[in-house]
Amino acid sequence: MTATDTHRAIDAVWRIESARIIAGLTRIVRDVGLAEELAQDALVAALQQWPESGVPDNPGAWLMATAKHRAIDHFRRNKRLERKHQELGRELQTQQEMAVPDFDAALDDDIGDDLLRLVFISCHPVLSTEARVALTLRLLGGLTTEEIARAFLAPEPTIAQRIVRAKRTLAEERVPFEVPRGAELAARLSSVLEVIYLVFNEGYSATAGDDWMRPALCEDALRLGRILAELAPKEPEVRGLVALMEIQASRSRARVSSSGEPILLLDQNRAHWDQLLIRRGFAALERAEKLGGMRGPYALQAAIAACHARALTPEETDWARIVALYEALAQVTPSPVVELNRAVAVAMALGPAAGLELVDGLTAEPSLRGYHLLPSVRGDLLKKLGRSDEARAEFERAAALTRNARERELLLDRARACAGSSTPPAEPR
Repeated sequence: MTATDTHRAIDAVWRIESARIIAGLTRIVRDVGLAEELAQDALVAALQQWPESGVPDNPGAWLMATAKHRAIDHFRRNKRLERKHQELGRELQTQQEMAVPDFDAALDDDIGDDLLRLVFISCHPVLSTEARVALTLRLLGGLTTEEIARAFLAPEPTIAQRIVRAKRTLAEERVPFEVPRGAELAARLSSVLEVIYLVFNEGYSATAGDDWMRPALCEDALRLGRILAELAPKEPEVRGLVALMEIQASRSRARVSSSGEPILLLDQNRAHWDQLLIRRGFAALERAEKLGGMRGPYALQAAIAACHARALTPEETDWARIVALYEALAQVTPSPVVELNRAVAVAMALGPAAGLELVDGLTAEPSLRGYHLLPSVRGDLLKKLGRSDEARAEFERAAALTRNARERELLLDRARACAGSSTPPAEPR
């Protein structure tokens, strides 16, 4: 294996293992900032050693063991917590090597699972909502500051400051590493749901890199969502989020070609959709609806996803119902992105001219200035209306904005094909 191949392998391992390593270290050292530093030290050690020694058979276990040794060194250097040092030493000697958890088996884990604790400590009320989400994406998803900034449609320095301040606040306030109960659980639940769904979305449509999807992030998000559903069985929005993720995850195999190119929803082979996940999603949505009350944003988005899942062909999609659901979603959580998605649904239900009128009303929205899907959607609608030159320019602009290599190539292909046949709008992903 060449040095380049090794570095790629290290990057892949880090993406998969970093959250588990940081979570396990946080349980040991009780300081999420220190845990991340120790994990980063282990990563540096891997970058130094693996190009010569090769990638270990169990790279996650190697990183965790190395990080634990760094933790012991830390306590020694500071000449404190001798008892803790002894405990760490015994644990390091007796604990079996940490294996990568089996996704399905992990569903039976105790609710005090380290990853779940890591989500809740990152979502503690001492932090602002924005800081909670940014920190958890950083720790749980292993995302870079740039990727988080794109998920938030916010400047990168702003996100970096949020993360630094959040870790410092958690350390100063000595926030316990635990899953909250009772009223405190309810108060922190909404930000946790937001975090989990943003992690899922980063796995479902990666904001940057060479891959269209990161399945490991989708699996982690689904796993945490299912655990939360057991922890808060009377919370309809938890069930709604699980339903949404199950149905979206059902399309995973159909979303990427054998060579890795993206396939958008209306072009997918629906025979490849996972019917088990769809049934699980329908069941979770039904539970959410039975719990009653006003439908929240996740239940509404799950209902939209269910409309696609029920359609055996794209032509059978109930676009009128999807438009109505987006209108309800806009009432619950108004945002320019929701309005963009509603415009696409309107275009499918009433024609591209009606959709384009709504999209044009969003072009001056500051938060969408760097959002590549705005020119992408506008390009699709212009192409359907026969305005090929304008469409090509929009696709090229969208390609320049995206940081995902696969998506960029897809958009450039659309730009080159503007003289050809029409294509449907790009909203369904």
